[in-house]
Amino acid sequence: MAKTNKLPFDKAGGVIAQQRRMLCSPAYLGLSAQAKVLITLMQRHWTPKGPVGFGVRQAQQEIPCSRTLALKVFGELIEAGFIALEDESLFCSRTHSKTRTWRLTWLPCWNNRPPTNDWEKRQVSISTGPFSIPESGSQVSNMDH
Repeated sequence: MAKTNKLPFDKAGGVIAQQRRMLCSPAYLGLSAQAKVLITLMQRHWTPKGPVGFGVRQAQQEIPCSRTLALKVFGELIEAGFIALEDESLFCSRTHSKTRTWRLTWLPCWNNRPPTNDWEKRQVSISTGPFSIPESGSQVSNMDH
C-alpha cells in the first residue's frame, strides 16, 4: 500500500518550489539580493497557460525599491538568462493598458514546451568576498593572493 505524503505544504495558497541545481548555480549566486527576490515574486504568477505579467511598478512596490533599481533588476535577470521578454508593455489612457510579459526560463512554457534554462548557457564568474566561484561552481580561495 502506498504512503500518502504528509508534508505540511500549504494546500490553500500553493507552494513555490525552485530547482536546487538553479539555486546553487554560479548564475543564481551572482545575482543581487533584489534579483533573487524578483525571481520568486515572478514565479508566484507563473502558470503553464501563458507568460507571466509583471511590471516595473509592481516590482517597485513588492521588492520594494526605486524605479531605477527595478529596471536594473529586470535587466540583470535578462542578462543572466533567467527571464526573457515575451511582449512589451502598452499604456494608453483611452484603451486598456497591459503590462510586460515574461517567460521564466527555468519553468515549462505554454503549449507543453520544456524549460530552456538559458541561465545554464551563460558564462559567469562571481566573486563573493574572499572566495571566487568559477563557472564550474568549485570554490577557490583568494586569500593567498
